Amino acid sequence: MSFDERYGAILSRDPRFDGQFVTAVRSTGIYCRPSCPARTPKAANVSFFATSAAAHEAGYRACKRCLPEAAPGSPEWNLRGDTTARAMRLIADGVIEREGVPGLARRLGYSPRHLTRLLTAELGAGPLALSRAHRAHTARMLLVGTDLPVADVAFSAGFTSIRQFNDTVREVFGMTPLELRARRRGPAAAVAPGEIDLALPYRGPLDASGLFDWMAARAVTGVETATAQSFARTIRLDGGPAWFELRRGEDGLVHLRARLTQLSDLPSLVARARRLFDLDADPLAIDDALARHPELASCVRRLPGIRVAGAADPHEMLIRAMVGQQITVVAARTALQALSDALGEDVALGAGETRLFPTMAAIAERGHEVLRGPAARIRAITGAAAALADGSLTVTPGDDAADQRAALLAMPGIGPWTADYVRMRVLGDTDVFLPGDVAVRSGAAALGLPADPRLLEEWSRRAAPWRSYLTAHLWRSAPPRPSRRVPVAGSSSVSAPQQTHPPTSVTPDPATGTVKEQS
Repeated sequence: MSFDERYGAILSRDPRFDGQFVTAVRSTGIYCRPSCPARTPKAANVSFFATSAAAHEAGYRACKRCLPEAAPGSPEWNLRGDTTARAMRLIADGVIEREGVPGLARRLGYSPRHLTRLLTAELGAGPLALSRAHRAHTARMLLVGTDLPVADVAFSAGFTSIRQFNDTVREVFGMTPLELRARRRGPAAAVAPGEIDLALPYRGPLDASGLFDWMAARAVTGVETATAQSFARTIRLDGGPAWFELRRGEDGLVHLRARLTQLSDLPSLVARARRLFDLDADPLAIDDALARHPELASCVRRLPGIRVAGAADPHEMLIRAMVGQQITVVAARTALQALSDALGEDVALGAGETRLFPTMAAIAERGHEVLRGPAARIRAITGAAAALADGSLTVTPGDDAADQRAALLAMPGIGPWTADYVRMRVLGDTDVFLPGDVAVRSGAAALGLPADPRLLEEWSRRAAPWRSYLTAHLWRSAPPRPSRRVPVAGSSSVSAPQQTHPPTSVTPDPATGTVKEQS
């Protein structure tokens, strides 16, 4: 955006741009979100920064009135796939706290010095400053959203000492931690001992019911619990197992409730929960772009704020996608349930026994005892699990999209649909389209779009860079097929939804003799 476009956004106090940039005012020394209700400063006194970390580095502190740290994250880091975007996703996932700047640089293929130069040139702040701003954001959430002791807040946010925590909060917010807590509106949410409850900001509208329905159709009992208003599951984090629940509260906000083995895992958990529900998306921009096409206008009006579900665990996501190849959602869920029952690990997280999805090592070693189907397919799944377990295959939110796709396609038994589906779910790539997907083609035909994969692929280019959301709309527009009723954990029973990965047959290409996935 140009300076004039950004200044126009702050003149109109447009909340759509909150989190996408901050406004620094030289005459006051503070920075604000674009929708700040304070009097708009003169253009001559304004500078714009891509991140709050850049504003910190330039000597500004956060506005006490609009609290820019409370804004949703920028959708730009999913829209882009370059080094900067990949770095921002990894920083949000806590890589610097776990591995330091050298670990982040190694994942991105640069030296620490060059990565620092690159991020500073584009964002105005290096990786350490960006990580520090992320910790400050987490600390603010905990101070105003919980009654945790200040010392627990400090270590939960990723700070290594109370002094570092106090200094950072004072510098960023111009207040002590207790002064910041005193400014919260109303009491913190009532939670059970050992739990944390936070409100996660997002840009509206939000198709929450669509997300909960998606999760309910795929929930693996014991690992996950899905209802019409909530989704909960266990997950492995660096500090140990954790449990979290996402729900839509009566206040209209998305709430994250969590129990963790180590509080220092909270920033990573928050980042994963946000990716899972696509909370950093810009739905108004997406809906506006898609609604310009007459064929899509009605479904966009019917389902404003549609989201593309992400992945809480990238490795698990790959296994689930591979298990779901060539079978229906219901059949895939049955297979995953058997895998979880046989190889999952039961853990106690303060509210009874829950189960963790099997480790990649367990699937590699014993998956053949549980999985059913063609031997080649079982070998492909256990082989991918072995590669993930020994590190010869990596699947992370910070991967380069082309490199990740190539690495997956090089694995036996992984075809284009699976590689692209994983890219959509793990990287949050906004521009993935699955023209060979049966449900996508069915939804396209229902909306008057070409049902032929080649013609549909050509048409989909009009929707770039939002083709992942086009895919979601086509899934939702597909006419329901006759289905038996299946139980959903945490609720009574619902009809099995339309499958979103098609049954496929594997046939040799007559021209080359090679094998490919074919609907």
